[in-house]
Parts: sequence; structure tokens; C-alpha cells
Amino acid sequence: MNTHASVVIIGGGVMGAAIAYHLAAAGVRDVLLLERDELAAGSTSKAAGGVRAQFSDELNIQLGARSLEAFGRFGEEIGHDIGLHRVGYLFLLSTPQEVASFEAGVRLQNALGVPSRMIGPAEARRLSPLIRTDGLLAAAFSPDDGHCTPEAVVHGYAAAARRCGARVLRHTEVTGIERQGSAITGVRTTLGPIATDTVICAAGAWSRAVGAMAGVDLPVQPLRRQIAVTEPVPGLPPDLPMTIDFTSSLYFHAEGPGLLVGMSDPDERPGFATDTHDRWIPRLAAAMERRAPALLDLRRTGGWAGLYEVTPDHNALIGEASTVSRFLYATGFSGHGFLQGPAVGEVVRDLYLGRVPFVDVAPLSADRFAADAPRPEVNRV
Repeated sequence: MNTHASVVIIGGGVMGAAIAYHLAAAGVRDVLLLERDELAAGSTSKAAGGVRAQFSDELNIQLGARSLEAFGRFGEEIGHDIGLHRVGYLFLLSTPQEVASFEAGVRLQNALGVPSRMIGPAEARRLSPLIRTDGLLAAAFSPDDGHCTPEAVVHGYAAAARRCGARVLRHTEVTGIERQGSAITGVRTTLGPIATDTVICAAGAWSRAVGAMAGVDLPVQPLRRQIAVTEPVPGLPPDLPMTIDFTSSLYFHAEGPGLLVGMSDPDERPGFATDTHDRWIPRLAAAMERRAPALLDLRRTGGWAGLYEVTPDHNALIGEASTVSRFLYATGFSGHGFLQGPAVGEVVRDLYLGRVPFVDVAPLSADRFAADAPRPEVNRV
């Protein structure tokens, strides 16, 4: 193992792989990506795969839209099929407050070039015929959104990073970060020490511990989220959008011949557990009965649990530490990390190189909490 790197990236999910690719493609030599397990083995492989630009926060809209462009050209640029389906995202809205919030969001999205629009219940049901419209006031839809395969994105970026000269080490855990004063001098790993002056934390739900190694507070909590997969659904529309009942957070999209179904669980407590359980099923069934009763007749054929990386305002942490030289981070995405990976890879590349990124991410600095300047994202799933 080469015992020196110009930059060490910790975490082999979508963030780490995208950052490694963008750095190596920009000509940065001696880029090293470290993953303690297999690539995409953490939260990325457990994601629902949705990709969108329908957010309430201007930065998230820009990051989502930029990533959608990258996903669209992924096969051509990266040379990897990611199973992209541009079928749209459909948010179902049942209260006047939700409608007003999404109307404001659509105006902002449109101003930033996102073709989202507000639609009525009848059109929503034409787009997603499994839903019931009782009590539905309106919906928000954007045709540019959709879903793809998270693991394929990671492996595509990792392979492209290697072609550009980056090194990727799996089964290599970081056990410490060395400093002299405020300067990073290296990292300790299970394969031995590596000298470096730059560390990029892309460790997802495990980022708080990585930050602590460098003396940087990254306020990220792990939170289990579960997904179920159903048996084949006869007559499933090929263009079924990612459908979200915003009030309950119930969502579903096509997964092969069946459906992938998920929902938040307000009873879930922070922690690293990723075993599955059925405590969420009664609440899931109630949400289905209210908004998509046809789902109740489907048999579950599988499922899994993964971790969200949640911050206090449910928005990302992107930036460079103010107290430690050359410690950068991209984490805490609170459920929308996979879909922003390509754009964040560009941003972190530019922060590393001292360039001006395409969008100013200073408001997403981890320091915002100490400054009592949270930046909440409303359109969370």
C-alpha cells in the first residue's frame, strides 16, 4: 500500500465515489478512497433510489437539478448503466398548509428552471392510478424527476475514478486522524498509516465519529428507515411516477414488476440498528388504506432497513472545517444524499481546488448550528 495520498476520502458510498471521480477527473493526483466494507455497503445501497429537484430550499433545488443532469448523461460520461427512469415525482397534498408550501416551492423551482407544476386530484390519479383521491386537495409533479439504481451509480463512479488514477481501498477502516496543531498530517487505518494533509469525510451516518477523530463536530444522527418490496403488480403502468403521500410520508415506485414501498416511522429512535421489524406495519397499512388501498392486497416479497444521516434541520453539511485545516465534509443529507451525490462531488472538488463552485454552499456549513442559523428543508420524505 502506498503510504501517502494527496487527499483521503472516507466513505465508499455515493458521496465518496462521486468526490473521488470528480477530483481524479480534474487531474488531482494520488486520490485515495477508503471504505471499511464493500463499496455502497452503507446507506447508499439501502436508498429508495429517487432522484429529484422538487425541494423547498434553493440550494437543494440547484443541487438536485444539477445531479439530474449528471444522471441523464451518466451512461455516456461514466460508461455505466444506472437504470434511470425519468417518470417524475408526484407529491400528494391533503392540507391547505401543504398546498401553500408546495405552491411556493413550485414558484421557486420554476424560477430555477425546474419544470414542476401544481395539478389537481384527477390528473394525479391519471398519473398514479393506484391512489385514492378522497381528501386530496392538490399535487405537485415534475416530469424530470424519477429513480435509478444507487449501487450502479457508486460502482460507475468508482470505476471511472480508478480510470482517472484514483485508488480505492475496500475493507480498510480509518481508526484515527493525526494532527499537528490545526493541520492534518495523516490517517491511521487497519492497513497501516497514510500520510496526507487533506481528509474528506463522506461517511454518511458514521460521520460524527469521523469528525471527532479530527476534532470537528458534525451533528449527524443515524436513523433507521425501512423499505418493503412487493410481488408483481399486474398492469402496472410503465411510467408510474415516484408517488409520495406527503401527509403520511408513504411512498412507492416501480421496482421491477412490483413496487418498492416505504414510509417514515415517528417511533424510530436514533441508532445504528439496521435489522428489519414489523412495528411500522400497522401505521404503513393505515396510510395505504387512506391513500392507496390497492397496495393492501399486495404480498411483501422482501425488504430491508438502512440508515438516514439526520441533522437538526434535516439539511446537509457541506464545507470545510473552520478549526482544522483541510478537513472537508459532505454528509448529513437527511434522506436526499443519493440524489445530490453527483452535484456535491463537483462542489467538494471545487472547494478542494480553491475554485468557486457552481452554487454557494456556505449556508450548509456545519458552523450554522453554533451560529443559530439553521436552514430547514421542508420537502422531506
